[in-house]
Amino acid sequence: MEFKTALFYVFAAIMVLASTRVITARNPVHAALFLVLAFFNAAGIWMLLEAEFLAIVLVLVYVGAVMVLFLFVVMMLDIDTEKLREGFWSYLPVASLVGVVIVLEMAAVLWRSFLSFDQQAVAAGNIGGTKELGMLIYTKYIYGFEIAAAILLVAIIAAVALTLRKRKDTKHFDPADAVRVKRNDRLKIVKIDPVTTRGQAETEVKEAP
Repeated sequence: MEFKTALFYVFAAIMVLASTRVITARNPVHAALFLVLAFFNAAGIWMLLEAEFLAIVLVLVYVGAVMVLFLFVVMMLDIDTEKLREGFWSYLPVASLVGVVIVLEMAAVLWRSFLSFDQQAVAAGNIGGTKELGMLIYTKYIYGFEIAAAILLVAIIAAVALTLRKRKDTKHFDPADAVRVKRNDRLKIVKIDPVTTRGQAETEVKEAP
């Protein structure tokens, strides 16, 4: 067995174990950390396949941005994990069925491509390189790339709009009201009669035993 083949099996085994722990860990932070481990092993497999650009993008985008954001959200929210896991085993048969269907669909789509896969073309074209991917994305797949960018932009706008909710426990003011404010609105002069407490204090001292 070659060294690259042995290394592939090591990365694949660790990734499968980490993926299993993602869905079985009780602590959501631990599940997120196991997902980071799975991403790193997937990046290692991409490196073995000489797809350095995909490996770097996987680490930078998913591990460096998405997972960090997910960890911040998990740690900031008070999530009741016990309540979320009450119906975990009851949904397992349906989830297993859906997973099997997804695997079969992906196999049906990719099986013919795997049969006609040319190793010499891969070695000559350096599939996974930055230059080759850039040429394909901005020429052959430009419309799909632009559609994906538009969908992501709409998703970002929707996420920001969903978080803009009025909360009663925060101090909020309208900037337009602050701009339209006048001098009389900021200061109000109130006239009150002067009150002296010296005579009252002397009376209290005289009445004391």
